[in-house]
Amino acid sequence: MAKLTAFTSYADAQTNFSSEKLWELFDGNREQLNIAHECVDRYASEGQTAVIVLRTDAPDEIISYEQLAKQSSQMAHFLTARGIKKGDRVAVMLEPSLAFYTCLFGIMKAGAIAVPLFTLFGPDGLNLRIADCLPSLLFTNSEKISIVSADYQARTVLADDALMASLAQYPNTFTPATNATDYAMYQYTSGTTRELPEAVKHTHRSIVTLMVAALYGTGLRPGDRFMCPSSPAWGHGLWHGTLAPMALGLTIGSFAGKFNAAVLLKGLATHRFTNISAAATHYRMMKNSGCASDYQYSFQKMSFTGEPIDSATEEFIEHTFGQKVCSMYGTTEIGVILVSYPGAEDFTHKPGSLGKPIPGAQVQVQDATGLPCPPDVIGEIKVWRKGLWLATKDLGHIDAEGYFFHGGRADDVIISAGWTMSAVEIEDAILKHPDALEAAAIGVPDSLRGQAVKAFVVSQRPGDEAFIQEIQDLVRARLSQHEYPRQIVFVSELPKTPAGKIHRKKLREATA
Repeated sequence: MAKLTAFTSYADAQTNFSSEKLWELFDGNREQLNIAHECVDRYASEGQTAVIVLRTDAPDEIISYEQLAKQSSQMAHFLTARGIKKGDRVAVMLEPSLAFYTCLFGIMKAGAIAVPLFTLFGPDGLNLRIADCLPSLLFTNSEKISIVSADYQARTVLADDALMASLAQYPNTFTPATNATDYAMYQYTSGTTRELPEAVKHTHRSIVTLMVAALYGTGLRPGDRFMCPSSPAWGHGLWHGTLAPMALGLTIGSFAGKFNAAVLLKGLATHRFTNISAAATHYRMMKNSGCASDYQYSFQKMSFTGEPIDSATEEFIEHTFGQKVCSMYGTTEIGVILVSYPGAEDFTHKPGSLGKPIPGAQVQVQDATGLPCPPDVIGEIKVWRKGLWLATKDLGHIDAEGYFFHGGRADDVIISAGWTMSAVEIEDAILKHPDALEAAAIGVPDSLRGQAVKAFVVSQRPGDEAFIQEIQDLVRARLSQHEYPRQIVFVSELPKTPAGKIHRKKLREATA
């Protein structure tokens, strides 16, 4: 019988999908499984490129599956020689590179638990997470070692050229011995240092569940050349951008260093990537770079996640790349639940929608009493898991055909003079103005209305009264006469979470 990767249509997804069939994509089973074997070792003899790292300040780095299989095995022996045991945490604070992937897969191959950490953390963000997960070792570079607390300096290893060269003394094969239920990864979400999010703990079998999003959220299939520019320190870049495509033996692309849209666009064309999944912010930066039309691309599938994409950027993507960009919606805690089935010719893409549930999932928009909302009525998006409706803390609605639409985070709703307004819709309307590059909307206290809409706009045009009036008139015309930003502030940049989402909470705190 054909594997799930042989089917591409929406109808086939509904008919042929089963949890049992996901296991057919792997060598391991419900008892024994190892992510490093599934993502690297079993493809080592096929002569395939594993990773292409785009870099702003150096030539692109090309890493083969064979090279990564050998060096991650040597890393597993290195860790064993250092006394690292099954279940020990080992943190990795490195940019995408041979050293990063060697450490990541070597840790899991050895049976230890990998803890990827964002390279832009300062001392507070880093040391708070170290204190939480208590790693036995931390791999980092010479630039970051100075911010590691004194208590952990002795357990910090420089992942430099000297370390990589020293691995040659170890055997280049290693046989993993992990159970499918053993922990493989601790993943921190992008919270603040004052509000450290609890690490999400993933077992080796998480790679199997992940394939639902891979098949139907990013549309991964054998032969794809897949790019994800998100940092592998975060869920999108790690699970969807690295582990899922490598579990199918694909060539993947990643981005090292400070993000540069021009470098990305050149790399997308040069390396003929056919499938991309990126944050909405990445696509906006590509649009704003002004150089997207300089290249020819090979895309067949495109997706985004993290936050809604504005309609102006959505139109840019279709015009520039010749593809409709598909939404993939979920959270780190519950996984992906709504998708737009990229590559499925029989799935009608609706601009602005989150798509429909993944195969086998029950997703509803519910009111405050827990009852399903009728079409076009705003409620909270919830998913049925283990006998309970789990809240996503996101608002949304469905239409008459069962497509889901995002209504913003529950705390991003603005209520002014009794009117309920969506920050997302207001931002989308602002970005219809040709001079608005980025926008964020929040509610601020207003003695008359309770709340008023305040917008923060990034633009190269001076923010004079005429510009303010143009934006207000545009939003009134597109939404309604009452639904417009009564206050507009022009800023050079918007605060964002490490995952690239607009950080409206910081804007609210700064305005309070």
